[in-house]
Amino acid sequence: MNNPFKINYNDVDDEKLILSAREGSKSALENLVKKHQHYIYNVALKMTLSPYDAEDVTQEVLIKMITNLSQFRGESQFRTWLYRITFNHFLKMKKVWLEDRISNFDDYGKYLDGMKNHDLTETERLEMKDLIEESKISCMSGMLLCLSREQRLIYVLGEIFKVDHTIGSEMLIITKVNFRKKLSRARKDLTNFMNQKCGLINKSNPCRCARKTKSFIQEGWVDKEKMKFNIAYVQRIHEASQEKSNMLNMLMEGKYANLFREHPFQEKDHWEKLNLLSDPDLKEIFNFK
Repeated sequence: MNNPFKINYNDVDDEKLILSAREGSKSALENLVKKHQHYIYNVALKMTLSPYDAEDVTQEVLIKMITNLSQFRGESQFRTWLYRITFNHFLKMKKVWLEDRISNFDDYGKYLDGMKNHDLTETERLEMKDLIEESKISCMSGMLLCLSREQRLIYVLGEIFKVDHTIGSEMLIITKVNFRKKLSRARKDLTNFMNQKCGLINKSNPCRCARKTKSFIQEGWVDKEKMKFNIAYVQRIHEASQEKSNMLNMLMEGKYANLFREHPFQEKDHWEKLNLLSDPDLKEIFNFK
């Protein structure tokens, strides 16, 4: 899979697909959607914490991409144009319900502290292995919701997907310095919270994923019958994103980010759900053959 967040990303294939789509090729448009849909969806998932909201948001962005494709003039790389549309949509979309439920680190910390701990037997740990992983991802995703939308997006891009500040600043239309400053602030906020609360990093903290799993199930965060995060993936985020910097991994903040990069990189086909080929306006735009 060609990662659009890499510095050396090759836009030539995009340009060929755009040209073919404009000439009426349905398969070219489909391939263009499929080339970018997984990255859009995975960032949307980290922005919303809900696979259902993330699917809706991804659909909305893909529709914007398709219907505005005729306006792409090639004055910038296609990936810059597309992800400017994508991230602007993420920043301006209406609040998802979880953003009202989780709004800041203090309240989230109190909420986690108030959840009962359940010590699991070794047998239970083995039987609930996938649910424990689901609880860990759900809890860590909740931490991201404590950041402002802009902080969250910059952290997801810069720290989890390892987007270079040059690419990130172009996509978000901010300066490189501003991108780095905002990323640094988001890192510190998450690092401070995890160091105070999370047992994955600070072993002296009592909060443990396994001990909280039954409470996450009781509270409705984890569904035993239908998991939200620990499913439908073939690789981890760090395998899909660009190579990690060895120097960064030696830093403490890099260790925190690595926990997020271990989350699944999910692949779902959004093209089939778009149902746009029957839209007469779209047929007119592309003159599909």
